[in-house]
Amino acid sequence: MDAVKIDIGLSDDSRARIADGLSRLLADSYSLYLMTHNFHWNVKGPMFNSLHQMFMTQYSEQWTALDLIAERIRALGYPAPGTYAEFGKLTSVKEVAGVPKAMDMVRHLVTAQEATARTARALLPVVDEANDQPTADLLTQRLDVHEKTAWMLRSLLEE
Repeated sequence: MDAVKIDIGLSDDSRARIADGLSRLLADSYSLYLMTHNFHWNVKGPMFNSLHQMFMTQYSEQWTALDLIAERIRALGYPAPGTYAEFGKLTSVKEVAGVPKAMDMVRHLVTAQEATARTARALLPVVDEANDQPTADLLTQRLDVHEKTAWMLRSLLEE
């Protein structure tokens, strides 16, 4: 049986290009989620309590975002990536080896938040050209979160 044709006002090419960009965003978001959760588990030092709580707030928000991104990919008619192998090929977020010191964790998270924001921002011209408001809305929300979180984390690094 043939699949039902999708006719939501976006061309097949636009849907494919947007789904590809969202897959990259999903990979970055999952990598960021995993890094943040790992740091939540392993942070130590004088700022333990505040960082432990901050990281929990951040990874909880990211976990919810993963579903929103994956479901948008599905709404466009494409499978969402969902394996470490797929994420590894698609992500721009660099994995951190070992257990860094607390402020190094913060630095890594700033870099990962900014990388995820760049991935979201890079997709905006494609989405705008296709006139895809639901994806534009999702990207705008994600950019707001990643930019604000990066700012808050950078603030911790100030003297």
